[in-house]
Amino acid sequence: MFPAAGRGKCESEGSAMGLDNVAVQWPRTGRFYDPVAPAEFVDFAGLAEKLPLHAGPAAALADHVAKTGTVRVTGYTELVDLLFGLNGVLFATDAAAEDEDPVISPDDCAWIAGGLERFVNGHQEFGDEITFETVSTVLRRALEGSRLAEQQLRWLQSRLDALSDDTGNAPQWSYTIAELDVLAKFYRRCANRGFAVYADF
Repeated sequence: MFPAAGRGKCESEGSAMGLDNVAVQWPRTGRFYDPVAPAEFVDFAGLAEKLPLHAGPAAALADHVAKTGTVRVTGYTELVDLLFGLNGVLFATDAAAEDEDPVISPDDCAWIAGGLERFVNGHQEFGDEITFETVSTVLRRALEGSRLAEQQLRWLQSRLDALSDDTGNAPQWSYTIAELDVLAKFYRRCANRGFAVYADF
């Protein structure tokens, strides 16, 4: 069980710490959130088996979800924050009050799933490998032609620049479409079945 209102806010730079997103029952029971039984995700094992041999990280992610109802999201926090234009999305840190529970509601799970699904669809023409460069290209394309395109593109560039190190080198991201698709399916399952996600770190 996971306690309510005991952790406060954690900024995305805390991503060096281990972070799990755990499916929990919504709403909480008394002072605690009860984990969802892994049986609710057992079909993710079949998803892992259907993935091609080169999709090792995606298969490992799907297998872990199937066994635990949990996603280890430490390695995805920077990417997800960039995609959504916010900080600490997977830490559940958008809460206004310091004592808000670190929980992503079912509605917010649907929002995260939708954003990841749109990104996966938008990335298809660039192949299976997701890099910092391809993410930048997909996001720029999504903003071009919008009403405030110029302003939003400048904002995006500032976000991209902030991710580079002191010598100007961009992050060496290496994900696959299959991996992000499994991640999206986890949040979509939570949204569809009315589960929340507890940020455990």
